[in-house]
Amino acid sequence: MTEYLIAFNDEWVPEHTPEQLREKAIAGRQVIDEMKAAGVFLFTNGGIDASSVVCSVEARDGEPIFTDGPYVETKEHLGGFAVVDVPDDDAARYWAGRLAVALDWPQEVHRFPGPRAS
Repeated sequence: MTEYLIAFNDEWVPEHTPEQLREKAIAGRQVIDEMKAAGVFLFTNGGIDASSVVCSVEARDGEPIFTDGPYVETKEHLGGFAVVDVPDDDAARYWAGRLAVALDWPQEVHRFPGPRAS
């Protein structure tokens, strides 16, 4: 099995009323429940946007330097994600497609690299 990140950026989501967001949450939760039933679900979270940024950190002279919020040039913010453990790319695409249809906004799929030999 391989782990995949299925994610969307907050900027990909058009404006929604609170009622529409509640409906999307229900539809998304149904897909997550299907993932759990299929035994592929690992972790999910959502509701992340620019307002939820705690800080940015970079290394300078071997020390961490923390700044408030994202870098000024940041144009996209992670909006939400799910991590699944599935046998292959096709299975990851299937679940990303289910979320894209349920939520009606784009999803992006990333394969986590497998363990590396020492």
